[in-house]
Amino acid sequence: MSIRVEEVSKRFSTYPALAGVSLEIVDGEFVALLGPSGSGKTTLLRIIAGLDFPDSGVIRFGDRDVTDDPAAKRGIGFVFQHYALFGHMSVARNIAFGLDILPRRARPARAEIEARVDELLKLVQLEGYGERYPAQLSGGQRQRVALARALARNPRFLLLDEPFGALDTKVRRELRDALRIIHDEIGLTSIFVTHDHEEAFALADRVAILNAGRIEQFAAPAEILERPASPFVTSFVA
Repeated sequence: MSIRVEEVSKRFSTYPALAGVSLEIVDGEFVALLGPSGSGKTTLLRIIAGLDFPDSGVIRFGDRDVTDDPAAKRGIGFVFQHYALFGHMSVARNIAFGLDILPRRARPARAEIEARVDELLKLVQLEGYGERYPAQLSGGQRQRVALARALARNPRFLLLDEPFGALDTKVRRELRDALRIIHDEIGLTSIFVTHDHEEAFALADRVAILNAGRIEQFAAPAEILERPASPFVTSFVA
């Protein structure tokens, strides 16, 4: 299922966070939203997720207008920069949380939930860690748990807000490679925010470069490097 952003604008008081942004992300694509602080990339991600709403413009998932739908109705998995794990819950319970809180009629049986948790622990290479607690894990391991939790309910889209920002360089690289492998394995449409162009170019199929609330260029990494669309793009990726 594609994601279409059509002429989306958003202001915070007098600050124009987004100014008529449009882009289309095709089914199964891995897209990076790249730009400096204040460029609008996180605001755009949050609007796609349903965590914020635009002042004008439309968000479509396939043919469905989801502009006014809250996050819970959009079928997305969201990974935050600082994990947002529950410290009093085990790794397994953190991953199962989204399934445990489903209405009774929609909630899988306990055995199904446990099987899903085991499947996800294997996917993120944390087999045997289910009974540990977040405080017993490294930063990279916590982010893997956060990723598994985001995938637990089989979302249609995976959205990640600077998922590697709190990690050191070596762990960032390892987790970045693991994320791309997981994306290719499950085929989800994925969007992640970063300010690091090397990270964006290493991971994404296409990169949207934002500046002052507008998209300067949306293209494959090789095209951006070979044919930058503006002086800003040239200087930002240099």
